[in-house]
Amino acid sequence: MVKEKKLSFKNVVTFNMDEYAGLPRDHPESYHTFMFREFFSHIDIPPSQVNILDGNAVDLIAECKAYEQRIKEYGGIELFLGGIGEDGHIAFNEPGSSLASRTRIKTLAYDTILANARFFNNDISAVPRMALTVGVATVLDAREVVVVVTGQRKALALSKAIEEGVNHLWTLSALQLHPWALIVVDEDATAELHVKTVKYFKSIERVQDEVERTQEELKARAKGRIADEQIGSLE
Repeated sequence: MVKEKKLSFKNVVTFNMDEYAGLPRDHPESYHTFMFREFFSHIDIPPSQVNILDGNAVDLIAECKAYEQRIKEYGGIELFLGGIGEDGHIAFNEPGSSLASRTRIKTLAYDTILANARFFNNDISAVPRMALTVGVATVLDAREVVVVVTGQRKALALSKAIEEGVNHLWTLSALQLHPWALIVVDEDATAELHVKTVKYFKSIERVQDEVERTQEELKARAKGRIADEQIGSLE
C-alpha cells in the first residue's frame, strides 16, 4: 500500500519497546537492525522519526530516562503494538516486573534466553543477558494497546492473563487495568482457556459485528433520506 501511495508513514513517530544491552547496533539480531530490515526500509518514514533504545550508550540509566522523556515530549504513545513471551512477558518485562515500572535496564529470565537462542544459531552463550525495555507503566500509558498471542506454547500465559486477576508474575495480565486493550489470538493460543471463556468472547465478537452492521445500515438510510430531501428541495 505504501508503494501504491495509498498509505504513508511520513507523519508517524515510532518508539521501539526494547533493545539488547551490549549488542552492536549493526548486529543482525539487534532490534535496530531487525526493524530497519523488516519494516522501516520498506516504508516512507523519515529516519529521524524512528526511536530505538541505544543498548550501547555510555550511560544506560540516562538513556532510559531520556527515552521516557522523548515519549512525553511527543504527547505519549497512541498505539502500543506487541506480542508476548511464553511466560507472558511484554517487551522485556519479565515475570516479577513492577506494574509501575518505566523504561529501564532489565536482566533477562533464563527461559527468555533459551527461547531467543534460536536467533543466535542456538548458541545460548551468544544471547545477551540484559536489555533496555519500556516498563509496564509505559505500556499502560498508551492510549490503545494491541497484543498478538499465537500458538499453544503461549496458551497458559493467555489463560492466566484473562481468567485470573492482575498478577505481576504474568505481565500480560496488567492489560486488565487498561481501558482500551485488545488481545488478538489464534485458536491454538486458546488451548488452556475454559470452553466457557472462549464461547463468551466469540459471542461478544458476533454481537459487535451485528452492532457495526446495524450502524452502517442506519448511516446508509440517513444518507438516502438526506439525498431525497435535497432532490425534493430542488424541485
